[in-house]
Amino acid sequence: MTVAATFLGGAKSRLLPASIPLRFFAAAALFQCLAWLMLLLGADELQGFQGGLGRPLAAVHLLTLGVLVMTAIGAAFQLLPVATVQPLRRLWPARAVFWLAVPAIVALTYGMSEGEPGALAAGAAGIALAMLVFAAAIADNLRRARSLPLVAAHGWAALAVVSAVLLLGVLLAVNSWANLLPDQASAALAHFILAAYGFMGLLALGFSYVLVPMFAMSPAPPRLPGWIGFWLALAGFAFGTAGALLAVDLLLAAAAVLGLGAAGCHLASMAWVWKRRLRKRMGLSFVLVRVAWLVLPAGLLLGLALALGLPVPGGAALFGFLVLVGWLLTFLMGILQRILPFLASMHAGGSGGRPARVSELTPGLPLKLHAGCHFAAMAVIPAGIVAGNAALLRLGAVAGLASALAFCWFVLVVMLRLRAPRTR
Repeated sequence: MTVAATFLGGAKSRLLPASIPLRFFAAAALFQCLAWLMLLLGADELQGFQGGLGRPLAAVHLLTLGVLVMTAIGAAFQLLPVATVQPLRRLWPARAVFWLAVPAIVALTYGMSEGEPGALAAGAAGIALAMLVFAAAIADNLRRARSLPLVAAHGWAALAVVSAVLLLGVLLAVNSWANLLPDQASAALAHFILAAYGFMGLLALGFSYVLVPMFAMSPAPPRLPGWIGFWLALAGFAFGTAGALLAVDLLLAAAAVLGLGAAGCHLASMAWVWKRRLRKRMGLSFVLVRVAWLVLPAGLLLGLALALGLPVPGGAALFGFLVLVGWLLTFLMGILQRILPFLASMHAGGSGGRPARVSELTPGLPLKLHAGCHFAAMAVIPAGIVAGNAALLRLGAVAGLASALAFCWFVLVVMLRLRAPRTR
């Protein structure tokens, strides 16, 4: 039996109101526009960026919190109850997380861009509260789950990392005016590793074991490579966090090697699914997903080179771009192109109306524009970082902004088609 059949059995009874997941996905689409716009405005500051307040830092957090985290929260609230066959007990935490997180992200990134400590503190506090509410709601769901142990393990590990991510994030925000940390750069690197690989990375890998087989109409992959990859990933970001905080390059290098092992196990599982899929035409969305799979080990190899002290022009900025945009953003945009019409099709139609097909809810033109502009940004911005050319960085940011606007167009069309009345 394919994962799709198992996943969808009785799924409609565990669906949230469409407005809950869609508001997170719509916010992520809008924040992506703001992230690229902020990068465009801060292109001159990006080359050689090593941390500290400014527009590049604001762009990074608009991307991580505004796009990646909001997408992950929306997906977790909707897809985990379906996957674990355990509905959410209450809906108010999902709504509360949204209304806490959105203004907090705006305040935090404004504070980072303009150097406003009050906005920074308010934003950090709001995000911490939102993430704690999210963690409590998802932990309750995982606690009651009995199926999909590998997915649940990734979820539990991601939630366990949240407290460390929040603690370091709040300390870094306060440190911008209080100087509490002995080495801000080390704490910032540890925060990045825990957030990108520990929280977002684990969620991306864990959801892949359900979503990729479901959309490919494939059996679930063998469990052993997934479990080996899971433990290698835990060891990798634990070594990486320790190496960052202690400023020990050998630990960072070991973390990159462990990460490469985890990536290898995960990609082997995905290749197994790909070979056995029943749906042969996977569409443009999985072009994005497969590119993200290629960038995942590339980012780790660059991290290994930096840990070994090899000279890489713009190495820190290039590493951050590969991890956040090349891997995580590309992967999530590809998957979200499938999730949005899929959820909309399950909600579309009502009493007396015919159910909508996913293809009817998927506009093709905006997705083609999004992919072309996104790949252009992925090519031009690394070239600008390596060459130290602000003009190339601005050009790449314009391409990224165009891709984000095209994705907003896609989200809007899906939402309008969802609301349209359907006839037999």
